[in-house]
Formats: sequence, structure tokens, C-alpha cells
Amino acid sequence: MEKKYWVPSIEKVDKIINIIANYPHQYRLIDLSKDLEINKSSLYSLLNTLETLEWVKKEADDTYTLGLRMGILGALYFSRFDLISTFSTEAVSTVKKLDETVQFSILDGTDILYVAKKEGSSPVRLATDPGMKLPAHSTAMGKVHLSKYPFEQLQELYAGVPLLSRTSKTVNSLEKLWQQIETIDDNGFIWEFEEAVDGFTCLAAPIKNQANDIIAAVSVTLLINRYDEKREIAEQEIIDLAQRISLKAGFIPSASK
Repeated sequence: MEKKYWVPSIEKVDKIINIIANYPHQYRLIDLSKDLEINKSSLYSLLNTLETLEWVKKEADDTYTLGLRMGILGALYFSRFDLISTFSTEAVSTVKKLDETVQFSILDGTDILYVAKKEGSSPVRLATDPGMKLPAHSTAMGKVHLSKYPFEQLQELYAGVPLLSRTSKTVNSLEKLWQQIETIDDNGFIWEFEEAVDGFTCLAAPIKNQANDIIAAVSVTLLINRYDEKREIAEQEIIDLAQRISLKAGFIPSASK
């Protein structure tokens, strides 16, 4: 970025806000001074100003948290945040690189609701359009959505709800579904192979908000015979797409102190 008109003091404030946001109740003035390499007198003035403006709050133990003003500004931003528009913008480059259909969904009970779609140039058109629903257990995006639940909650959610088969490969028990869901912890994504539609495989990743909650999911769908050819690039691109949308939804990637 062009730094011709850069203001160093604002850069320092940005670093202060970010470290306090990531580690509330952990940093005192001396800790911030050491980690951010800002001398204590300058840092004191910055923190005092931020505290007066209610951007940060000094707690009884002299540690800092974000202040009321940051919450108000965040709420104002997110009240205007349009996830679908963001998907539509961000998915363009993903579709260009993969030349495959990319979709966006939210969870509705035990179903996923398709809310947006960007198509590649394949002559084989998917019969899933915005407004349609499919059983969550049979889709990659659905499994991603369901990963926000511990197994006990999953059992409660599906109490009295049969896992209906859409194909001969659709998962048919909660135990097997849970085994699939658990793969997201290691991979950050979930593959589904011909469980929703014969001949197609689907890869999905989660969209997260500022509270690290899964609020939506994105996916790319491939003909099963393209899996080997496109697996690696599909995984990279769908994770990148999910990350870009998540960051705009307020998600803060975890960082080690």
C-alpha cells in the first residue's frame, strides 16, 4: 500500500486495538509496550486517549479490553453487512480459477437453504438454485453447518428425524455422519462424494463471524471424474473464498501470543 501519507500514530493504534481484541484481560501497559515495541510514555498517551474515547476499557487489574464505542461501531457495521453481496463479489475470482459452480448456503433446521450461486462454464447444470433446500446430512455444506454442534446436540437435532437417502451413498446413521463432520477439524473443509447427486462430488468450507460462529457455508461442485484433476486447487480456492468472506463478516483468525 502507498505510504506517502502514512500516519504512524494511527498504525500504532491499529496494533493496540488488534492485540487487545485478540487477548482481552491479558495485556497491561507494560506488556503492550514490550510486545508492540512502543515506549511507555507514548503508549500511555495513546491508551489514555483511547480510554477517554471508549475505544478501550481499563479493567480493575490494569488489563485492557475493547470499549463500548468499538461495540457500537461494530454493531453499526454488521447491521449493514450483506453476506450475499459479498459472496457474489468474492466468488467471481474463485469461479474464474476453477471454472466450476460455487454456491452459498445457510442452515435451516436439518436442511440447508441455498441462497446464492455462481456458475462455471460446464454444460452440466446443477439443479440447485437459490431458494431450494436439501437435507443437511447429504451435502458437504450441510455437514459443515452441522459441525458447529457437539455430538449430543446433533442427536437432539435429529431426534425423530430420519436420515433419508438421496443416493445409494448417502450417509445413513448419525455415527457415520459424525465421523465425516470430524474431518473438518484437521482439514478446514469437508468433501461429500455422490451423497446428494449421483456423479457429483462437493467440497465445502465454513463462513465464520466475529464470535467464531459458523454462519454460512460455501461450496464447489465437481463431476466425480474431475475430482483427481481439481482436488488440490479446489481445496485451496474454497478455503480462500471462505476466509475472505469470513474476514469481511468480522472473523479474527486466531494468533499465538
